[in-house]
Amino acid sequence: MNTQFQSTDEQKLFIQSEGGGPNLVMLHGWGMHGGIWDSVAPQLAQRFRLHRIDLPGHGFSQALPLHSLESLTASIALHVPANSIVCGWSLGGQIALTLARDWPACVSQLVLVATTPCFTRKTDWSWGMAAATLQLFKENLDRQYLRTLQRFLALQVRGGIDQAPVLAQLHERLLQRGQPAPQALQAGLHILLTSDLRAALPHITQPVMLIHGENDVITPVNAARWMQQQLPRTQFKPVAHCGHAPFLSYPEFFVECFNDL
Repeated sequence: MNTQFQSTDEQKLFIQSEGGGPNLVMLHGWGMHGGIWDSVAPQLAQRFRLHRIDLPGHGFSQALPLHSLESLTASIALHVPANSIVCGWSLGGQIALTLARDWPACVSQLVLVATTPCFTRKTDWSWGMAAATLQLFKENLDRQYLRTLQRFLALQVRGGIDQAPVLAQLHERLLQRGQPAPQALQAGLHILLTSDLRAALPHITQPVMLIHGENDVITPVNAARWMQQQLPRTQFKPVAHCGHAPFLSYPEFFVECFNDL
């Protein structure tokens, strides 16, 4: 299998590319890195040219700054081949949505995993986390960096029937590529606190697949159901007895979903 690694420098993200076929770009969530896809990458690389990106401030892209959602997406767009399938998990899903809206030539299809257009609960949006919870994560990062990351991992598995093994995988991979930069983690939490992409959804013209755990406590499944109604061309793949990381809980099902693209 043809695997390439692009080294990080001041201008470049770290990107791991492998396989052959249509381009599939994979964007991880807050605090993680491209290695989080290890359990599904070998199977996907049999059908796709897979590009796993370490977001700025994360993994082997640790030295790069992370600022707003728009500037983050613009930096990602420079490395996305034209007409790629873009798969984003959680924060990575919000980047994927923004990429499809602002850089449509990059995106032929979207796969949104445990993604919500708005992470925080509002008076007109009940399917989000309390803003105070995310704000507490921001404050605790300065005092208890590693413990705060571990608490976030525990939230990701809540609601699944396989919490212990999935949590073990998350812990194993968390620091596999070094510690994420504190500035990037703070910036990422700020994006989660403030971003609201609900108004953008009617402008997403690409086909979209939504893969979402039915017991997700970070991004409730009703957010995905709402997105299904707003997006013009959508497939919805609910995952029973599953929390925030369906590709870890049910890797075979996750890979099979790509047969329907």
